[in-house]
Amino acid sequence: MKIEEIIKSTVSISDAKKVILNLMYTNTIVGEKFLEILKPFDLSSEQYNVLRILRGQKGNPANMCVIQERMIAKNSNTTRLIDKLLLKNLVTREVCSENRRKIEIQITQKGLDLLTELDPIVIQHEELLASNLTAQELKELNRLLEKYRISKQ
Repeated sequence: MKIEEIIKSTVSISDAKKVILNLMYTNTIVGEKFLEILKPFDLSSEQYNVLRILRGQKGNPANMCVIQERMIAKNSNTTRLIDKLLLKNLVTREVCSENRRKIEIQITQKGLDLLTELDPIVIQHEELLASNLTAQELKELNRLLEKYRISKQ
């Protein structure tokens, strides 16, 4: 369905505005579907993102700056996210022995186990969302989105 139909526009919309509306609307749909997946696991998408970042550290701790710079949503309150993950025993937080101002965060085994359980569900979700596109269309969409994003920075 075209974006004009979705928002029930009665006026002409420029292609530049259609792109923005399509991105915003698609982001909402993708985000809502992803939250449905995470809800039974009592996780937000930002908490999931932090766990993925920490798993990517392959057993090495990460400080708050590393986590923040790798977050998809750059405006996330990383301290609050870590606090919530601590309460769920999904991460640990310790003061660095060499630099007492540095806090080191690591994913726990419970956090790794949770991601292992979520991995096939998330992959199935991603494949379902991409099922209307060919492999070539997916590559082209990624190329175009990256090109579009670069012009906005």
